[in-house]
Amino acid sequence: MYSYKNYNGAGAGDVKGMVVMVMVLMRVAVAVTPEQQQMADRVEQLPGQPAVKFKQYAGYVTVNNTHGRALFYWFFEATTNPHNNPLLLWLNGGPGCSSIGYGQSEELGPFLSQKGKPELKLNKNAWNKAANLLFLESPVGVGFSYTNTSSDIKQLGDNITAADSYNFLVGWFQRFPQYKSHDFYIAGESYAGHYVPQLAEVIVEKNKYMANEDYINLKGIMIGNALLDDETDQKGLIEYAWNHAVISDKLYEELKSNCDFSLKNVSQGCKDAMNKYFAVYKLIDMYSLYVPKCENSNITNTSRPFPDMRYIANYDGWHVRALAGYDPCISDYTETFFNRPDVQKALHANVTKIPYKWTHCSDNITSWGDAPMSMLPTIRTLIAAKQRIWIFSGDTDGRIPVTSTRYTLKKLALNITRDWTPWYTDNKQVGGWTVEYEGLTFVTIRGAGHEVPSFKPRQALQLVNHFLKDERLPSTPY
Repeated sequence: MYSYKNYNGAGAGDVKGMVVMVMVLMRVAVAVTPEQQQMADRVEQLPGQPAVKFKQYAGYVTVNNTHGRALFYWFFEATTNPHNNPLLLWLNGGPGCSSIGYGQSEELGPFLSQKGKPELKLNKNAWNKAANLLFLESPVGVGFSYTNTSSDIKQLGDNITAADSYNFLVGWFQRFPQYKSHDFYIAGESYAGHYVPQLAEVIVEKNKYMANEDYINLKGIMIGNALLDDETDQKGLIEYAWNHAVISDKLYEELKSNCDFSLKNVSQGCKDAMNKYFAVYKLIDMYSLYVPKCENSNITNTSRPFPDMRYIANYDGWHVRALAGYDPCISDYTETFFNRPDVQKALHANVTKIPYKWTHCSDNITSWGDAPMSMLPTIRTLIAAKQRIWIFSGDTDGRIPVTSTRYTLKKLALNITRDWTPWYTDNKQVGGWTVEYEGLTFVTIRGAGHEVPSFKPRQALQLVNHFLKDERLPSTPY
């Protein structure tokens, strides 16, 4: 699987330039070595980027030659010992939101967005301190990822997203074969509660039949504030809002009396009550209850509906922004940055001249074909396959609150091997609580919103370090 890029950089005498020029001029899959492909994808320097010693790469991997579907990635070597550290793929949700825009630029990547110049700052809690770090914009239509078959955008759903992401990984490992033997993990948040386990399940199944050259060394998954089960997610959504004084007693009782969240289709009374519920979140940030809103945002549409909200037929308030970090306007800076031609050129991005702006969440994805009401069967499959599974939850998130996740895990009905235990940060403070089940670990992060690494970056780095090492978080001050 190869990617094709426009190139306006080094001259004919430059080896890297020659490789890319050949790929562009021929516009066919050419037999170049993995080393040459990596050289073509090497990102030397981004505008406004602080100096770093680790290498970074960005570009496209074609996942469907017939339709011309290609997914955009951005990869960072670990800051130390990349040849021995694990590889971690990060996915954001939506569905239809960019892991480049959120995960890399506002949460856990090496380069965070900021206002003014320079536009990027080095993230001292970046997750490439723990692993080689790979970000993917998936499915097609998200960010810089594209398809040459316009009808593909109308046929998206969980299944095609998992299949294309798997094909991406096969192609990416062909391009970067030095990482094939590394322990591989997948992590993500929000609707990645679908993406991550579904992709992991495909890998587990394919690994049973794959030849050694296409075997993916998957060891585990980690998902945060994750959409996992429609019934319990909705139930927890309402109870969390009432318990945190977001909605009135009257509305709470109205919701309880009108809504049966176990049903695929619910009553008009429930729809009406839910519209009142969401109207409250036009006043505050649903994704982190106690942070300020961005009052002068230039972005009007940066989030997509979750398909689990099947009972909301005509709700027009879905574009509540999933703000990240302590600067509530950070997404404005990110969007401006990735729409700059010099930035796109440095990243080898937007090579087909997509006829719309880069946005955090795609305005072109307006429907979603398939989405199971519960991911619990998939989680059970991964437990049976002996995959390491950690689920974490920031406890100030109102969108997929910790209450929902606790109801979901209770529904999973696993035996508890170590119950509600505090874990501590390096400043001897309680970072949250953990519960260990047979086959799964649950972690809360105290004071974090929907995007945990944005709000509690040090604790998030501690979390991923312990997950990758398969070590318990410290249960006593240290």
